[in-house]
Amino acid sequence: MKGIILAGGSGTRLYPLTAATSKQLLPVYDKPLVYYPLSVLMLADIREVLIISTPASVPVMRELLGDGAHLGLDISYAVQTEPRGIADAFLLGADHIGGGDSALILGDNIFHGTGFPGLLRDSRKNLDGCTLFGYPVSDPQRYGIGELDARGELVSIEEKPARPRSDNAITGLYFYDSDVVEIARGLRPSARGELEITDVNRAYLAAGRARLVRLGRGFTWLDAGTHQSLLEAGQYVQVLENRQGVRVACLEEIALRMGFITADECYALGERMANSQYGQYVMAVARSAA
Repeated sequence: MKGIILAGGSGTRLYPLTAATSKQLLPVYDKPLVYYPLSVLMLADIREVLIISTPASVPVMRELLGDGAHLGLDISYAVQTEPRGIADAFLLGADHIGGGDSALILGDNIFHGTGFPGLLRDSRKNLDGCTLFGYPVSDPQRYGIGELDARGELVSIEEKPARPRSDNAITGLYFYDSDVVEIARGLRPSARGELEITDVNRAYLAAGRARLVRLGRGFTWLDAGTHQSLLEAGQYVQVLENRQGVRVACLEEIALRMGFITADECYALGERMANSQYGQYVMAVARSAA
């Protein structure tokens, strides 16, 4: 399975913060926002990742993450010159996907929860068409909503419904089989000229090949796309890390735990940042694993 992070767009909801930088490079407490979606792909045991961003942001993303080799990854980049909808990621990433399965995650989405790595890997193993991830929300009118029947099967998908049939918001994490590129190519642009991810999901649903995994109690999903939600995400990570003494979305630690790099390689990465608490944490993690 190949991974895609869609980190494009102009981030206008975060102006003036994003007037001169990418939203995905803004800090969420102690690390850039893009670390969080990348960590999700790594936890799903995905090592080949394409990052899609704007012409101005790709060089900075490349400076931050390089080719990923230091983390045991293979990271490549693609430019999206203007926002053309989430499903456009599959047209830009068609060569990267190469006719196999793929996981798409939005660059401003943050996931955290006990047992999340196992859930991700099980979802990969059991993929048959399309797997979506739902999260209960109190204001479902603001989201794409997935309705489950009594057997837990997905029966409808509605975009920002006036009268929601459930509280299952469809998050910005999607698993697809090899058909997704052809489905995306066959979409008609919306009135805004965009290729909508909801249309992709509905195509799988119509074929009886879409399922929704509900992220329930014990999970957190945050969309850091506004000033308020960005602040709340940082506060959440700060409280969690300070109370538990562990780092959320620490790429070096995840790479070590997943077997992508050795303890010595992990320690060397931490040593480069030894003056920061983050670097000291990475070094301590490597020492404990040696």
